[in-house]
Amino acid sequence: MHAATTLSRPATVVVPVTSSAYMIAKIRTAGARDVLQHGASWVEADTYLREVVMVNARERGEEPVYVHPFDDAEVWSGHASMVPEIVEEVPGDGGPDVMVCSVGGGGLFAGIMQGLESAGLSSTRVLAVETHGAHSLALSLQNKRLSTLPAITSRATSLGARTVASKAFEYAQRANVTSVVLDDRVAEEGCVRFADDERIMVEMACGVCLALCYGGRLKEWVPDLTEETRVVVVVCGGSNVSAGMLAEWAGKMEGNEK
Repeated sequence: MHAATTLSRPATVVVPVTSSAYMIAKIRTAGARDVLQHGASWVEADTYLREVVMVNARERGEEPVYVHPFDDAEVWSGHASMVPEIVEEVPGDGGPDVMVCSVGGGGLFAGIMQGLESAGLSSTRVLAVETHGAHSLALSLQNKRLSTLPAITSRATSLGARTVASKAFEYAQRANVTSVVLDDRVAEEGCVRFADDERIMVEMACGVCLALCYGGRLKEWVPDLTEETRVVVVVCGGSNVSAGMLAEWAGKMEGNEK
């Protein structure tokens, strides 16, 4: 949306029917000419965009430009650009020892892996985190081939790609990558605790990463973790959240603790 508004070009966004009215309103506010809902997941929405919306646009004499949200080398390069910035900020030499990021379609993850490789940091451990029910990367690794989830059942719908990018699957097979799958309840906890600690609201797609910072979870996945270990958690995905959502999740946490 930022590119379209910057270039003063109309943008049509197609989202699954599971997308909330809250998020659709935010997309419209960001400048979308139209927001269409189609299909139960990103796959169906994307197919409808390419095979119906763009075809109709061409028939009207328009020149539609397809923008993929994650399976595109330019998207990976954009995400990769954060790595040298992180290296500059991390104390000491050699960059971070561990990086933690969410995986939906795999664009962010692929970009981080590309950036680490370009920076000569291929030994940096990367935790690729998904919620159960949106764990298409973990499923592919389990099956040892690129695999598709039958449906997205996680409430972290921003992670709702039934199949990850093939490049992400390729990167995930490297020795420095660990696939992590946590449930929705843990993702909600990450959002609530991060809001309490940092006064920043993030959605579940991000909270699932932050949850590793609480309850000793990071130590479970990085057994040799010490106070000197340089860990970077990529905090992204703050759109699909509100104060009301956080209050609801906090209430469930209190109920579970009783």
